Amino acid sequence: MEQVLRADRGQSVQFEGGESPAMGTCIAVSRLGSAQGGGQQFSVWIQVRGSAWVEAREGRFRLRRGDWIALEKDSRPIVQADAHGLCIGLGLSADALQAIARFTHCGLYAGRGHVRLRDLRTALSLWRGVARQAGGHPGGDMAALRPMLVQLAAFQQHIAARVARCPGRSSTRKRQVFSRLQRAHLFLEGNRDRVVRISELAELTSFSSWYFSKTFHSLYDESPQAAAARMRLEQAADLLLNTSMMVGEVAAASGFDNCCSFARAFRARYGMSASRYRSQAAKAGSANFSGAAGKARWRTGT
Repeated sequence: MEQVLRADRGQSVQFEGGESPAMGTCIAVSRLGSAQGGGQQFSVWIQVRGSAWVEAREGRFRLRRGDWIALEKDSRPIVQADAHGLCIGLGLSADALQAIARFTHCGLYAGRGHVRLRDLRTALSLWRGVARQAGGHPGGDMAALRPMLVQLAAFQQHIAARVARCPGRSSTRKRQVFSRLQRAHLFLEGNRDRVVRISELAELTSFSSWYFSKTFHSLYDESPQAAAARMRLEQAADLLLNTSMMVGEVAAASGFDNCCSFARAFRARYGMSASRYRSQAAKAGSANFSGAAGKARWRTGT
């Protein structure tokens, strides 16, 4: 199997893992290119420029410059870049994931986040180093891959800090529980256009509904229902800021059955109507306004 895969100008590539001896597979998706995973590798994707859509078992996600997302090996992601986009990915074998635990004393988990421009440039440089080494040495080289793995672990420091709060007598068990709960949290983010049932999340984590709800609340300081409601309203706010959709369309796209329930929930969340939120954002600047309005009253869940 190739070590470096590139999909550019509408091309499509697949990465499988499986029987490959490689520690990691480098993937670059740009300018309407797409990549599809075969379900055998844990993968991490970083948006370098433009934007991209990621569809996986955990749901559908939009990546903008500086965003990253990590997906479990059976997620089978499909990554599609826009006309100006560049998204770099790294598919990691089981050996690579074990190496991360040795290097950093923690693992990589499903989740998503955003990095500063400086860290984005560093990640791109390290990724290119891995790609160059992989192209010349089939089978992979841990010396080249190690700095990239450490960088990815650094991206997840705010996530991994929660591992100690998980139930379990050993650190291994705590990481196992956390990995399942973090994937459920990501599932909520990827399905912000609908109401997600607790039974779905419990099935995804292989926990009972009672144990899942109890552990989720202790880990994230909010119930799964509260987290889902918050994420759906954040989805609505994002649509108000970045699209021309009517308020009713935003409500439907955020999983609300009617405009009245959406209006009440949005006002309780942001302290103003959806229409006023959009108009004030246009005056103040979308990026600054969304950050101030969201952080003033609520914390993020990841």
